[in-house]
Amino acid sequence: MVDKQENEVDYEKLKRTVRTGVRMMDNVIDATPYFLKANEDQALGERRLGLGVMGLHDLLLYTENKYGSSEGNVIVDKVFETIATEAYRASIDLAKEKGSFSFLNTSENQFEGDLRNKFVDSGYMKQMPEDIRQDIRTYGIRNSHILTVAPTGSTGTMVGVSTGLEPYFAFKYFRSGRLGKFIEVSADIVNELGLDVDNLPDYFVSSTELSPEAHADVQTTIQRWVDSSISKTVNAPKGYKVEQVQSVYERLYKNGAKGGTVYVDGSRDSQVLTLDSDDKKEDTKIKETSEIGVELGDTCPICRDGKVIEQGGCNTCQTCGTQLKCGL
Repeated sequence: MVDKQENEVDYEKLKRTVRTGVRMMDNVIDATPYFLKANEDQALGERRLGLGVMGLHDLLLYTENKYGSSEGNVIVDKVFETIATEAYRASIDLAKEKGSFSFLNTSENQFEGDLRNKFVDSGYMKQMPEDIRQDIRTYGIRNSHILTVAPTGSTGTMVGVSTGLEPYFAFKYFRSGRLGKFIEVSADIVNELGLDVDNLPDYFVSSTELSPEAHADVQTTIQRWVDSSISKTVNAPKGYKVEQVQSVYERLYKNGAKGGTVYVDGSRDSQVLTLDSDDKKEDTKIKETSEIGVELGDTCPICRDGKVIEQGGCNTCQTCGTQLKCGL
């Protein structure tokens, strides 16, 4: 969604894509086979969608803006305002063409206009442009909810972009995988732009370099324009105190977040993303013997101490607990 020649967001392309996405996702609701009548009634009654994003950090990097900065948040705000308003206009157009979601229609005890007024006067809708609010009163709307931001951890990693609305964890890091613990990962955008990963421009900021407050402010900027939920982690450095975590949650609440996750680095025995492979101990050289491996009875290649045993269907180190190979 970026004009890479001008380093600017292509808002017209974004609008077209949003409209296509809303129509496509609405069609999926009708194409889905429902095995329980209650599920079918709920899905068709709400026609709830979940249009979201991934690669937000890439977009900011292409426009040479720092994730979490005031300038970056201005762009983030405009991007999500564009997505939200265009998505709602697209859903209104679908209502004109195919009708509103049925839960918005007349019930025995309420007039259709009363339900539409309640919908338009809800908290989220009050911020919407007046033309959208008035059109819903007049024509209704096809979908009760339209927007969300999912984590997209696997899909974002697969296609080589930042996941969901998150910043890059780092531009070179190690990722824990199911079949072998540490896989070195580099961000594709660094290679695409022909940059040196060890000497990046100052707007290349990673999640671990951002303050928790900056993380929280990006989340609440986006939440303003998302009618459902969003997936966002506020990363905090090692040693972050309980009172500091509390202040972040209060910041999220006061600025309109529906929920929040604060992760303090090193607070768990193991984590999916890390800047170091766990084999950086005094004996860092991997023993080149048949005892180092992932088969039952081998010495664990991660901690260099425990034996690999079968546990819960997986080949697992009895000492450090790393799952090295799935028996399935």
